[in-house]
Amino acid sequence: MGNAVGIDLGTTNSVIARMEGGEPTVLVNGEGARTTPSVVAFKDDQRLVGQVAKRQAVLNAQGTLFEIKRFMGRTWEEVASEVERAPYEVVKADDGGVRFKVGDDLHSPEEISAMILRKLVADASDQLGEKITEAVITVPAYFNNAQREATQNAGKIAGLEVLRIVNEPTAAALAYGLDKKGSETVLVFDFGGGTFDVSVLEVGEGVFEVRSTHGDTHLGGSDFDYAIVDWLAEDFQKEYGVDLKKDKQALQRMIEAAEKAKIELSGLPETTISLPFIAMDPGSNAPLYLEKKLTRSTFEDLIAPLLKRLRKPVEDALSDADIAKGDVDEVILVGGSTRVPAVKDVVQEMLGKAPNQSVNPDEVVALGAAIQAGVLKGDVEDIVLLDVTPLSLGVETKGGVFTTLIERNTTVPVRKTETFTTADANQTGVEVHVLQGERSMARENKSLGKFKLEEIPPMPAGMPQIEITYDIDANGVLNVSAREKSTGKEASITIQNTTTLAEDEVERMVQDAERHADEDAKFREVAEARNAADSMRTQAQKILDETESATDDQKQPLQEAIDETAKAVDDPNVEKDRYEELTQALAEALQTFQAATAPAEDEAETADAEATEATSEGDEDDVVDADFKPAG
Repeated sequence: MGNAVGIDLGTTNSVIARMEGGEPTVLVNGEGARTTPSVVAFKDDQRLVGQVAKRQAVLNAQGTLFEIKRFMGRTWEEVASEVERAPYEVVKADDGGVRFKVGDDLHSPEEISAMILRKLVADASDQLGEKITEAVITVPAYFNNAQREATQNAGKIAGLEVLRIVNEPTAAALAYGLDKKGSETVLVFDFGGGTFDVSVLEVGEGVFEVRSTHGDTHLGGSDFDYAIVDWLAEDFQKEYGVDLKKDKQALQRMIEAAEKAKIELSGLPETTISLPFIAMDPGSNAPLYLEKKLTRSTFEDLIAPLLKRLRKPVEDALSDADIAKGDVDEVILVGGSTRVPAVKDVVQEMLGKAPNQSVNPDEVVALGAAIQAGVLKGDVEDIVLLDVTPLSLGVETKGGVFTTLIERNTTVPVRKTETFTTADANQTGVEVHVLQGERSMARENKSLGKFKLEEIPPMPAGMPQIEITYDIDANGVLNVSAREKSTGKEASITIQNTTTLAEDEVERMVQDAERHADEDAKFREVAEARNAADSMRTQAQKILDETESATDDQKQPLQEAIDETAKAVDDPNVEKDRYEELTQALAEALQTFQAATAPAEDEAETADAEATEATSEGDEDDVVDADFKPAG
């Protein structure tokens, strides 16, 4: 076997695995454990990673860094809640990102993650007796471009060639379905320490096809811990007037105690949190103790708002996959936070069946990553992994309309070509505005980039034929190209990792699309009606100008209809029905004009054919206006 491995770089714990004897196998770390805490500590001149770093966290709260995954690829503005609750110091970087300040040194999230990766790889290399240089690393399905690139950079800093970035739920399904022969619909419920993802897949006969994916990268098991921390701190402040969250060491102790209590409550009805000498009484300077009984029911009340947030991603994933909950054959739980009984109850209640717990939720993602590494290295055959793009991709057309080329949850790799044309006469260039999102109007979606196609020969509006192609490869790299058919002139742009966006933006786009569905539909209908009227006006003006034999009396009715339509097109307050009336009136005026000016029967038939083409809604080639406006 080759030396490529699969790594689950987790928020709380990380795991490394590789293919051995045709099976994915977890590799133990230097301490003999199968999971490694994603913790890095700086103490004196030492740098500690893993369990040894976690053990000394209370006495070295400001020098111990954890939950780094929540900072990966994010800007300072995106991590306000994480910064507020961290016991270590987080500062804003000059580039708008974040840095961790330990003493006089600043460390980036990529650097800290690379230290964790190095620990995993070094221990595994010692176990195998060979140096590991290649890896497949997993990320949450809703990780954005910057977060994915940050993960890749962490791998590079750790000295690894990152063969592929794979979505965590997809990797889990890959591990689960390796030996499956029949076809199954699988829902992967991935609830880890820092993120939550849901994916629906069709698994069978070596093919793993993702039907849909959804998630919330601001939701994880650590939020359960902080719910307990807030409860403890609030009660303590009421009783003693001391805010424990302002004391970094006390905060670290509460975080560890909360995590321990959460774990204990998965098997016990109640637990006691006891933290002696947690603070000093401000009046008497006597030591204060924190001791609280926490029952499972109280814990579930504390996390109820978080449990509620688990529902919508599941509902959206099923809706996007166009399947009912009864069509799901297996529900796979992934991530240590799925061990919380209340989480299991929510899953069973939502999907109507008990989840499959045959896989180890802490290890299954790394096992799937190892399988994908084996596929890429040729060690595993007869497995095909088909992932999806979670948001629609398209182009801005005239009227500010978002014209979709690739629908959300389309299987990648994918290539789609559509033909566009110019909106104005003698237009020598077009600007292609690449967008991603679910709103009907371009301004409401995420701009991914722009490029220009120039040196188009001067021609009447609607004459140039411009092919625009969207091509997404298996790594999530989007290539967009534009080509003018008559000259062969081309232009293109490459956008990395467009399968996902910043989680806040994705959440906003999807929620806005739902909230404003009726409004968007109205905007789109009006824009399409306006564009149809404008296309008819352009065609009618062209025919009028080219018919030299027409008298002024013959021209006047058509010119008036053209002028009236042009006036309406420039008025943003005109309604859809009015545009349709003008389009119909213009079509009738044009037919009357052509009938009156046709010199011969065969020429009249040609003119009528042109008029019919002008009023049609497009041919089977979907010719759509660019710079753009959808053609008639």
